[in-house]
Amino acid sequence: MVEHDALSATREGYDAAAPVYAQLFSGELSDRPLDRAILSVFAEVVSAGGDGRVVDLGCGTGHITAHLDELGLAVYGVDASPGMIKLARDAYPGLRFDVGSMAEVNIADGVLGGVLSRWSIIHTPPQEIPAILAEFHRVLASGGHLLIGFSATDDPSHPTQVFDHAVVPAYRWWPDHLAALLRESGLAEVARMVRQPQPTDRRQFEEVYLLARKA
Repeated sequence: MVEHDALSATREGYDAAAPVYAQLFSGELSDRPLDRAILSVFAEVVSAGGDGRVVDLGCGTGHITAHLDELGLAVYGVDASPGMIKLARDAYPGLRFDVGSMAEVNIADGVLGGVLSRWSIIHTPPQEIPAILAEFHRVLASGGHLLIGFSATDDPSHPTQVFDHAVVPAYRWWPDHLAALLRESGLAEVARMVRQPQPTDRRQFEEVYLLARKA
């Protein structure tokens, strides 16, 4: 299979930025109580479903994967960047981290209780998002949950907007539009959390989490 340009550019960009990224974001949850809260909700609903197995897609340097492990989930991380995965393995040797793609998760159909996609779709061209969501649906067990995080657009008349990300160009999404794509993929929205930008944030965008369930 020929790798498309967006994935290749994302991999190369994050390989180059991995050490700096690790320094900037390794402790980010300590200043983000709302993020910790929604991750705790995600862990609780996955565990309540009877299967705590979760994949963290776009795991980066692994700090969120490690947090989910602390919350009691049987979690492993996947990222397209070998540089990120190396840092994750070095930092958390007791956890599993694989190089891979969200578009083709190396796991059987319907076996996971949860999928986390935290800011991992932002570099995916909008026309490829339905296929990514279909892959999330494929790997989830019936009743399994997806938690997806992203930056929101400023205007509902623009379902997506490009912004100048520090690594490679990225996309913001209007939450209702992405929720509609989730429904079309067989993933029903359960809840959403909208976090307003704070003065100390690097980017002054609304941040959104959508929690969805596979019927």
